Amino acid sequence: MPETLLRLHAEALRLFGERVRAVKDDQWGAPTPCTEWDVRALVNHVTGEQLWIPPLVAEGRTVEELGDAFSGDVLGDDPLAAWEAASAAAHEAFAAPGALDRTVRLSYGPALGSAYCSELTADCVVHTWDLCRGIGADDRLPDNLVEFSIKEVMPYADGLAAGGMYAEPLEVPAGANAQTRLLALLGRKG
Repeated sequence: MPETLLRLHAEALRLFGERVRAVKDDQWGAPTPCTEWDVRALVNHVTGEQLWIPPLVAEGRTVEELGDAFSGDVLGDDPLAAWEAASAAAHEAFAAPGALDRTVRLSYGPALGSAYCSELTADCVVHTWDLCRGIGADDRLPDNLVEFSIKEVMPYADGLAAGGMYAEPLEVPAGANAQTRLLALLGRKG
């Protein structure tokens, strides 16, 4: 199981990174399905999520200790370089021996490193779709990542909407494919 989770995490990071590399200079201000974020803000958010991982997982620090260390613009003048450094460090932190078995102290309470890795893998998958839509790229997601993400978010999809993290779940059309079901769970129309 840890090897599978780490492989899926790496795949989700690679997929998002491919889309970051595809952003054209004039697309950073383009809208995304995340109504409050343009392309740059979306990439900034996902990059910022990766920056939290090393101190929380590898160093055992808390959200409270870190405060607003990763708020604001984390992309600087080179968004791609910022993404690549953050995602590499994040995956390295999760892949360290014992990291997935550690308790990580998150804003909503303690969680196993494996649960945190699963959550951020699914988050990266969904935000890859958002980024694809923002830049007009092919938005088909790999089936294995979609299935993993459905299993990850299904138990708490309603809570994500209530907490403002995602839009309210949408009605799933009869016969919808897995990607459409995942997106509907998170308030996105695929």
